[in-house]
Amino acid sequence: MAKRNEEDAAAQGFQIPIEDANDESAETAEAEAQEANEANADETGDEIPELDDEEIIAEAEAVVEEAAEGLSAEEQLESAKAKAQEWQDRYMRLHAEWDTYRRRTQDQRAEEKVRATEKLMENLLPVLDDFERTVSYAEENGETGLLDGVKAVQSKLIDALTKGGLQVIDPVGEPYDALEAQAVQVVPDEEAFEETVKDVFQKGYKMGKKVLRAAMVTVTSGGPKRPKEEESNDEE
Repeated sequence: MAKRNEEDAAAQGFQIPIEDANDESAETAEAEAQEANEANADETGDEIPELDDEEIIAEAEAVVEEAAEGLSAEEQLESAKAKAQEWQDRYMRLHAEWDTYRRRTQDQRAEEKVRATEKLMENLLPVLDDFERTVSYAEENGETGLLDGVKAVQSKLIDALTKGGLQVIDPVGEPYDALEAQAVQVVPDEEAFEETVKDVFQKGYKMGKKVLRAAMVTVTSGGPKRPKEEESNDEE
């Protein structure tokens, strides 16, 4: 019986089951695709990326959405005009806000200057009163004691200006600083360090870092060089 079955199979030809045929076809297709990929990689030097089904579907849906959202030329023109008008309106609003801010800032600065000046004038009013008292005293009692009165008024005036931020530049015995003083004469002095302020003809004044008026001074020459340690301390 077994021999008969073998003869029938030989006569009819041996048939591969369908599942085995599909597996072999899939393996053959995958091998061919791999060979094509390797051949293309050899030619270009880059391996072709493999896309799965989800990536292909996502790309296809993106293309369809772009095509569905496509606008005609007139619609695109109207959209561009609307966007241009929107940006123009934003620019006009920002320009108006900036102009308002600039004017408000200018007004605030002007008010601050006025308040600062008012404060300085208030500090100087007592000095004017002292001047009037000193003049009246000199007129009634002569010049006796006038010098002391003038010195007192001078001291009060300096205090009022100092409170307003004024700084006196009086660099006698200090190293010469060309940024705060002007040398009008060079005086030989072998005992003092080179370029030391000897005398001050006219005091200078500054507010903060701004020099309002440089001091007029004489500077020594012919003496020893100033030690570097002292120069560094003066700069600090």
